[in-house]
Amino acid sequence: MAEETLALPDGAADIGPSERGVAPIKPQYLTTKEQFHKFLGTRRKSTKDQAVEEPDSDRAETGSSACCDSSEPGAKRLKLDDGKVEGLERQPSGVGEEEPQQKKKSRGQNKSRPHMKPTRYDDNRLCPSLVQESAEKCFFGERCRFLHDVDTYLASKPPDLGDKCVLFETFGKCIYGVTCRFARAHLGPQHQNLVKEELMKQWEGQRLTSNGLSKDLQHQLRKKKVQFDHSEEYLKQLSKSGRVGTGKAQTSIPTTGPEAPKGEQLEASIDFPGHMAQNSASDDAHESLESLESGLPLSETVSGIPEQGTTPQRNVVCSSGHLTDEDLIKLRPCEKKRLNIQNKLYLAPLTTCGNLPFRRICKRFGADVTCGEMAVCTNLLQGQSSEWALLKRHHTEDLFGVQLEGAFPDTMTKCAELLNRTVEGGGCALMNRSNKFEQIVRGMNQVLDVPLTVKIRTGVQEKVNLAHRLLPDLREWGVALATLHGRSREQRYTKGADWQYIQHCADVASPMPLFGNGDILSYEDANRALQTGVSGIMIARGALIKPWLFTEIKEQRHWDISSGERLDILRDFTNYGLEHWGSDTQGVEKTRKFLLEWLSFLCRYIPVGLLEHLPQKINERPPYYLGRDHLETLMASQNVDDWISISEMLLGPVPPAFTFLPKHKANSYR
Repeated sequence: MAEETLALPDGAADIGPSERGVAPIKPQYLTTKEQFHKFLGTRRKSTKDQAVEEPDSDRAETGSSACCDSSEPGAKRLKLDDGKVEGLERQPSGVGEEEPQQKKKSRGQNKSRPHMKPTRYDDNRLCPSLVQESAEKCFFGERCRFLHDVDTYLASKPPDLGDKCVLFETFGKCIYGVTCRFARAHLGPQHQNLVKEELMKQWEGQRLTSNGLSKDLQHQLRKKKVQFDHSEEYLKQLSKSGRVGTGKAQTSIPTTGPEAPKGEQLEASIDFPGHMAQNSASDDAHESLESLESGLPLSETVSGIPEQGTTPQRNVVCSSGHLTDEDLIKLRPCEKKRLNIQNKLYLAPLTTCGNLPFRRICKRFGADVTCGEMAVCTNLLQGQSSEWALLKRHHTEDLFGVQLEGAFPDTMTKCAELLNRTVEGGGCALMNRSNKFEQIVRGMNQVLDVPLTVKIRTGVQEKVNLAHRLLPDLREWGVALATLHGRSREQRYTKGADWQYIQHCADVASPMPLFGNGDILSYEDANRALQTGVSGIMIARGALIKPWLFTEIKEQRHWDISSGERLDILRDFTNYGLEHWGSDTQGVEKTRKFLLEWLSFLCRYIPVGLLEHLPQKINERPPYYLGRDHLETLMASQNVDDWISISEMLLGPVPPAFTFLPKHKANSYR
């Protein structure tokens, strides 16, 4: 396929060699900030017949991105090896002297960003009884606040976004009926919802997702009618004696002692890779590197007969023949299923962007293990639907993890028991060195029947590594596998991951498997990581920047993926989003929101064919460049308006008064 050649603006070839910390791009593609935005602005004018916006103009005047700053913030500063701080922003000649940087690079989250719920995009909403084609009348009758006249609803409904509905084409029926934003693909002359009988039969009885919250369970949780026998048993032991049995010997668990530091958050996670459990904690968690595993007392043997001198903890019923009694008698640690994910590629848990549609994209490109977003255990115990939605797993995710976050032994233990009972498997990891931590993990482990793995950082403070001292304890406690992110909590991303330290920790942890995590963006990075002796690698930011990284690693090649292929990936993501969140206005705008969050990372990718030498490093900032075609250039933009333009290619025009600001301040370029 012939490539479209772009004429470079005057002066583009005059840009000097690559700066330190800036990705090296071939000189013929380099340009300046002003020329870059001018090129895209001119193209917008020719394609959309609208006025050319200035490079730093605010879309607030047109009601598009009112929340964004009007000026691009200063570039990220890196701490170099010699201790100096270097600014990475390329300034045109003469500008840097007259206009010094006004402020440091933004960090953290845009917690005060404006947010408009997708449910408010529809002024008039149709009653669910009509959408779901219920045979019965609306339960609320005249008190119902929704419309019951389809013609009135259609008169105010926003125009359709396309002629094909992904739900109708995939499953044979769109459950959103007339409210679907692609409704003309499956509506009859009388607004009836058409179906494809043969296609529907192919999906009959199949479950696309699991780990959902049933109405019955939600009702029981809200009414506090769910019984937590195993958790109550453990907590009763804890409150009475502060001791928990671990075989013939008894291990003391102090019930008093220093709590976590003020403002410190305890975190734990439970993961479910298929039929067994694997544990992992968020990269952004407040980590302090401790976890342990302990089974129920060995006094409770397989036969259900307690050892001499011990007291049975609960009534058990012996089984005989080929029947199993795992539901009645807890497994000993040595009887738990072993976790074997040696040399598998693990997609790290990612807040916001690690949603189900994104994980489907990564699975398609070769990710072996996936993990959901963090769910707060107290919200799960209250039966909150939005929190349980974070546990949902697509049927293609054969090795899948769910994160739990909490701070108290009772809630964490009960949540572990609840998921162990209603979902598949479990596990735990709590990142804080405190007595409370030990109580939580022992309690969760007592109600779980599966192997335990943990994910930790190097330490809390930047120059104080703790992981190497903890890993032998983890091995002794019976942890099946550990993952080490080669950064401290304090360090964040100001420096590269310390793989030399990870190598040292892999030796210390042996024979317990250790996975490594940090700064992997190419198959060369992955190969060097595996040479450190780790059992496998976990990939986080690299998957956000280029999800086809898993394919590159498995095929040991650089993929010079075209802009058209990248757009197809985004189109698949939107289709997966419409399947998952719905094809009505609410679902479309929710899909758009998560697409825009992902685009704030995708713009960091530099096409292989444009690089002066390979591979791209994850902490190298892309300079301004013009791609080999307009779409490639558009995808390189860090302007929120251009991300919105890409979303409009896939999901149609944004609604009136639409606003967007990335969750992470570091991605809030314009």
